[in-house]
Amino acid sequence: MIIPHRELSPEALQGVIEDFVTRDGTDYGESETPLDKKAAQVRAELDRGRYVIVYDIELDTIGIVPKEQLLDGALKDD
Repeated sequence: MIIPHRELSPEALQGVIEDFVTRDGTDYGESETPLDKKAAQVRAELDRGRYVIVYDIELDTIGIVPKEQLLDGALKDD
């Protein structure tokens, strides 16, 4: 299920973004990028519509994925 990021409270959105950027495998290059800069980059991608927030009802998990993954059929809007 897609969760429109603009419908989340600022605190909830920040929590989802911070959880996403602090997961393993989300580092962006050779040098360490500060958390606030990573979060701002993800927020910008959400605002542009390039990323979306998805909630998996069965697993009770929430995440952020590139919108193109949805278009490729990797995920679907329940």
